[in-house]
Amino acid sequence: MSRAGMRLQVPGVRGAGARVGVLLAVALLAPSLGRAQPPAVAQPAPSGVDAAEAGMVRATFDDAVRRALARNPNVIVATEEIRRVDAIVRQVRALSLPTLYGNVVYGRLDADRILGGGPTARVIAAADAVSINGIFTLPLVQTRGWVAWAHARENVGVTRLTAADVRRQVALATARAYLTVMAAKRVLEVMQRARVTAKAHYDYAHARRQGGVGNRIDEVRAAQELATDEAQVESAEANVVRAREALGVLLGVEQAVDTADEPALATAPSFAAALEDAERQRSDVRAARARLRLAENVYHDTWADFMPSLTVQFQPFYQNPASLTLPTTGWQATFALSVPFYDGGLRYGLRRERAALTVEARATLEGTVRQARADVRTAYEAARRAEAALVAAKQAAKLSRDALDLATLAYRAGATTNIEVIDAERRARDAGTTAAIAEDNAQQARIDLLASSGRFP
Repeated sequence: MSRAGMRLQVPGVRGAGARVGVLLAVALLAPSLGRAQPPAVAQPAPSGVDAAEAGMVRATFDDAVRRALARNPNVIVATEEIRRVDAIVRQVRALSLPTLYGNVVYGRLDADRILGGGPTARVIAAADAVSINGIFTLPLVQTRGWVAWAHARENVGVTRLTAADVRRQVALATARAYLTVMAAKRVLEVMQRARVTAKAHYDYAHARRQGGVGNRIDEVRAAQELATDEAQVESAEANVVRAREALGVLLGVEQAVDTADEPALATAPSFAAALEDAERQRSDVRAARARLRLAENVYHDTWADFMPSLTVQFQPFYQNPASLTLPTTGWQATFALSVPFYDGGLRYGLRRERAALTVEARATLEGTVRQARADVRTAYEAARRAEAALVAAKQAAKLSRDALDLATLAYRAGATTNIEVIDAERRARDAGTTAAIAEDNAQQARIDLLASSGRFP
């Protein structure tokens, strides 16, 4: 549109001098309609997010991770799994330890059983009889039990490392959820600022039209942009609510949780140090390595299945009344030697199964180490590029705000149309959103780099 087409038409005012006077009046009025939220601009009503923040639970970054590690269901299950495996150790150990059982038997017959008659008659089975005995069993040679006991104890260590990896995953998910809440809040702030700017623009266009120096199309464009910003604010508020609820679920609480501070993340390690730490410190790598070691030990100890077992059993007893074969008191000892000559091929099947499990565990370890290295390479490159993108996004956001200021001033001075202002508003809004997302990406990349190298949590 040409400058001639932009001349203001005011009833009762004619001539260039009159137009200049009107422009000066509008220019003097412009600061009261700017983006600084002056009293003349109607402020939007408090959002649902702002209204809910008063009684909301807040947590710092460290406190959120600590709560998640204490109350998250996955962590609780992993902790209880350690207790379960420790209980299995006791069960397996019992097969290799002595046992002692006591038995009391009372028998009642309708009458005494008598052998013979006259003076030589003897009672061979009394009507009432009590028998008390104890059985003490001691495994002298129990190779299979001893080996199973050792493997069960080693499995406790594997389970502890697995639980540590679960804790790492929960802590990482919590950290990401915490940063997601912060990013959603930043995006919401950008949308709210854009709405305030659009509201000021609409008020200015409306005031011009009411004053007879504007036109309907400018007012409609400004109203359309304001409506668009209102819709995006509502969507951003929904995203904040969704992110807070997700954080609350991870923390194991029955309500949404909000962020309370900026996380102070540790310094990112060098690339070489990150690779070394990933192979040495990452809980998933350590757990995979422990599983391989356990599988190899179980396979190598297959020889125990071919070994004989020797058990001694000692049984004291009390019998009242005594019988023909049992005195009133006594004891007996029994030695039992068991040699497995043939079991239908069970031991050979177990050997093949254990060999396959060893190969699987070795392949799993190799894949875990390979994935850890890939995670470090990806996270390191992503962190480097995310930092560069953040610098560029912040610069773009600053320039877009400057461009919006210039476009607004030019429009109010009559040098441009409000199309340039609306375009600048959209670009400023998009650049602000990009900057907020870039900041979140940079922090997420830092968390990923620390986690991939085993330095978080």
